[in-house]
Amino acid sequence: MTITLNRPAPYPVGGAASGPPVLDVVIPVYNEQNDLEPCVRQLHAHLAGTFPYPFRITIADNASTDDTLALAETLQAALAEVRAVHLPEKGRGRALRAVWLASDAPVLAYMDVDLSTDLTALLPLVAPLLSGHSDLAIGTRLARTARVVRGPKREFISRSYNVLLHRTLHTRFSDAQCGFKAIRREVAQQLLPLVEDSGWFFDTELLVLAERAGLRIAEVPVDWVDDPDSRVDIVATALADLRGVARLGRALATGRLPVAAVRAQLGRAPLASTSLASTSLASTSLAGEPPGLAGQAVRFAAIGVASTLAYLLLFVLFRGAIGAQPANLLALLLTAVANTATNRRVTFGRTGRTPLRVHGQGLAVFALGVGVTSGALAVLSAAVAAPGLALELAVLIAASTVATALRFVLFRRWIFPSV
Repeated sequence: MTITLNRPAPYPVGGAASGPPVLDVVIPVYNEQNDLEPCVRQLHAHLAGTFPYPFRITIADNASTDDTLALAETLQAALAEVRAVHLPEKGRGRALRAVWLASDAPVLAYMDVDLSTDLTALLPLVAPLLSGHSDLAIGTRLARTARVVRGPKREFISRSYNVLLHRTLHTRFSDAQCGFKAIRREVAQQLLPLVEDSGWFFDTELLVLAERAGLRIAEVPVDWVDDPDSRVDIVATALADLRGVARLGRALATGRLPVAAVRAQLGRAPLASTSLASTSLASTSLAGEPPGLAGQAVRFAAIGVASTLAYLLLFVLFRGAIGAQPANLLALLLTAVANTATNRRVTFGRTGRTPLRVHGQGLAVFALGVGVTSGALAVLSAAVAAPGLALELAVLIAASTVATALRFVLFRRWIFPSV
């Protein structure tokens, strides 16, 4: 079957239930011996009863040290549509890249082994790809009609991360990290070699590249229940994601990624009424000096919002382990360097590597932010015996706003005086 990406051919309704798989659902696993068999059997039963085309379920074992691989091989022997693949290294992105690039199915998908996402969303997820309407599809927990059960901490982190992506990388998709996605094979073969991350940032990087290449991403609201037994290290994952955002932003800003070439080969042409606006947004968001003080203030404010969200996210993650004041210091330090480099390029139009002098001055301005925010926390602690997290965040937001205004003046007058 030949499928042309720009004018994709829909699959015939009522296709035969045998033959080469039309859909390959990958389940990346690491040490999941308890959940693997019941979840795979549930998924297999669902697909066998509802999916009208041949399918395959691929269990991608990421160097498990328990009986996960043995169970995967048992399932492979018991169910004709199940296969097991072993990878000697960990990493969800590494597993998806390896299996998707080797798959012969026209539509590729993946989901988490815990089946947090209700399986009734699977056919709506892949239907836009089967019909040719879309190139990628994602489940979203942040749509208004999605139904989600999870704690406030994970909800805050998820929403903050996606706002950060919208502000820094100008993304439009609503939920980067939901473990429920699908892609057309031709798109995967072109985009996956450009995706550097092999872990949890893999999803975000793939979606950003797809958007920049002009591909259509369908979003499906899902019913999703948080897995209380999840072993994801939230702090480590959040820090890796922030590093990934900075790396990807630099690659896009410097032109290191051949987005234009990929767009020319794969992308859907934008509508005439929106193409100029999209081009203008892209050009003003990545490089070049804005006209005058007002333009600089707008850019600085946008970067400040993103930095503040990243800072608050890190503060929440670190606070329980090391206390409020150390968490404040560490969160500010981690965001200060990235903020200085981003403002140097985006707000003040400087190119090339950031000089050590600029980083030194940026850290001096960072010290001012530490003084303002730490002082605000100290005043709060003196006034309130045991302030809660919500009150601390409110005080930090107010203090950060003041510090941001001072930083803009110092950036413009001291660090970049000729701008």
